[in-house]
Amino acid sequence: MLDEKNPPAARAAMREAAGLEARGIKSPPILKGQDGEGSLQVHQDASMKIEGAKVFAVYGKGGIGKSTTSSNLSAAFSKLGKKVLQIGCDPKHDSTFTLTGMLQPTVIDILKDVDFHAEELRPEDFMTEGFNGVQCIEAGGPPAGTGCGGYVVGQTVKLLKQHHLLEDTDVVLFDVLGDVVCGGFAAPLQHADRAMIVTANDFDSIYAMNRIIAAVQAKSKNYNVRLAGCVANRSKDTDEVDRYCDVVGFKRIGHMPDVDAIRRSRLKKKTLFEMPDDEDIVRCRAEYIRLAEVLYAGTDPLAPAPLEDRDIFELLGFD
Repeated sequence: MLDEKNPPAARAAMREAAGLEARGIKSPPILKGQDGEGSLQVHQDASMKIEGAKVFAVYGKGGIGKSTTSSNLSAAFSKLGKKVLQIGCDPKHDSTFTLTGMLQPTVIDILKDVDFHAEELRPEDFMTEGFNGVQCIEAGGPPAGTGCGGYVVGQTVKLLKQHHLLEDTDVVLFDVLGDVVCGGFAAPLQHADRAMIVTANDFDSIYAMNRIIAAVQAKSKNYNVRLAGCVANRSKDTDEVDRYCDVVGFKRIGHMPDVDAIRRSRLKKKTLFEMPDDEDIVRCRAEYIRLAEVLYAGTDPLAPAPLEDRDIFELLGFD
């Protein structure tokens, strides 16, 4: 007899979840609108899999400080002796700005210059060494209103594989544009082991985090990516973030206070690890080092259940 209430994909997901839980493994919640229903689901080319390195994708609301967080985290990984590659996935191409001290050209622009004949490129054409040996790439993005960010991410990984640039890398960090609004900007999730969300202790940032959690959970049905947790950035307190995490089953794994040193470092085109040893800078460096240690050691694969819009307004909205 047919199960009319649940489509085949949902029934398969429920069977998979039951099997995982029988072995003591917590699986992602089964969400309405399975990934691939009503949209084109692009499956990863097996040959493009990043092997050997630990791969992280950093998401969060636009302007929340993802690039600053990513660059300081890359610097922290390098201070732990890791070989690090940071890939900026934003048309602004400013993800690696504080690591290299300048804006880098994008992969998509460099490919255009050679009429998309990738075989003509050398690693130094699209990759720059930044602070403490961190390798920096700006994938860029298509012009506004055209193309898909997923294509750019795919071409970047393809270039890295062709030039064997991932073979000796310990950490790959994707710094991803804004909120998850389409499959293209979720493309780094195809490659990542863990997704980390940068938020702040306010409604708008947490609302965006809730959407990102839903996107990652959907992608985790087809990819190996799982959520690592969130970092409360530029926040004096963390009470709202923690309240949300408690309700949905998420975890705050870091807290970066709202200190002027971080703004100053951006203006000076430097990471915090190149700034003077002021008390607040030393404290922030220590938090980035701690976070890098936590992520590299391996975080539990979290499976939070994101809230419906009405419920998140009830939890965090105005009176």
